[in-house]
Amino acid sequence: MAQKNIWDKLDEQYNTEELAKEVREQKENGGTFTPVPFGDYEVNVNKMELTTSKAGVPMVSIWFKVVSEGEHKGSLIFYNQVITQTFCIHKVNELLRSMDTGLDIDFKTYKQYAQLLMDVHEAVDGKFELGLSYEEGKKGFGTYEITDVFEVQ
Repeated sequence: MAQKNIWDKLDEQYNTEELAKEVREQKENGGTFTPVPFGDYEVNVNKMELTTSKAGVPMVSIWFKVVSEGEHKGSLIFYNQVITQTFCIHKVNELLRSMDTGLDIDFKTYKQYAQLLMDVHEAVDGKFELGLSYEEGKKGFGTYEITDVFEVQ
């Protein structure tokens, strides 16, 4: 059996059909990316996964989609946290706990944590919107705090 190359693996790992569709939509709508400024937003969780950073280390990636009215409605706020140290895992755990899913948020193994992230995403997806305080922290990096959880009607 032939070994898969990196491009085959990436095509399997990511929803390329959806990416291609979004690229076409971006082109039709002006195509520029404008970062969301720091502030308070109502968001939903568009994506949540354990992946790897550019350096190849484990990283939690969460995409918050702004649902509050205003010029940034529909924009994404990206949360990326490398989780190779205790403090970093603790930060992610606290963020996940604040989503109030009722799930037991605990790190045991990376495999278990990847499943936990999928479970948290499933628990909030389409059911809750979150109040997100997105502020500038040390060295210009964003800080993220869930300030409220709203059930979607």
